[in-house]
Amino acid sequence: MSKQKLVVLTGAGISVESGLKTFRDSDGLWEGYAIEDVATPGAWHKSPQRVLEFYNERRRNVAAAEPNSAHFGLASLESLFDVQIITQNIDDLHERAGSTKILHLHGEIFKMRSEFDESAIFDIRGDIAMGDKAPDGGQFRPHIVWFGEAVPMIEPAIELTREADLFLVVGTSLVVYPAASLLHFVGPDVPVYIIDKVIPETSYRKGITAIEKPATEGMVELIKMFNSLNR
Repeated sequence: MSKQKLVVLTGAGISVESGLKTFRDSDGLWEGYAIEDVATPGAWHKSPQRVLEFYNERRRNVAAAEPNSAHFGLASLESLFDVQIITQNIDDLHERAGSTKILHLHGEIFKMRSEFDESAIFDIRGDIAMGDKAPDGGQFRPHIVWFGEAVPMIEPAIELTREADLFLVVGTSLVVYPAASLLHFVGPDVPVYIIDKVIPETSYRKGITAIEKPATEGMVELIKMFNSLNR
């Protein structure tokens, strides 16, 4: 008997408990930077050095962080379900926790690409410097989807969402589009579970199980629920 397909959408709320801050902190800044200064195509054209320095620091932060119990909890659900994670996060904490199917909507901090060709992608663990060139001669930039850029992985994410037998949202406010639109592609009879410190507005959909807790606490509750259902 094949396992049910559990599709999971994760956001910053799952990684913040590992010490990784985001621009959606209360001051609207990301580690003291305004988004338009470091996370847009305009920022790159204006000051690529500053953008590279910002993401070099983010890469060091992610390398120093560790997966938390919510990440490990999601990985453990692979014993019960065919789990597919769609994450808005650029870190690799899901991978390090042991999850095996992960789609990164907004890119990955440990990858870089040519500024000329977004398909020319390479691994990077250290810093990217000005003058580091791809084989096509383009300056290497972080493999990150910036504000104002297209999200090429949204179509595969929509297809996965349509295939879900169950859908879980963990640690996202559902306000960043197009990721927030994924819930609209979940089948009408598919059970939806949401874990977040503040449950987002979802009145347009019925039958949602809401767990209004941080990701680590909420995953404990959800796993107990799933285990009882699978006895």
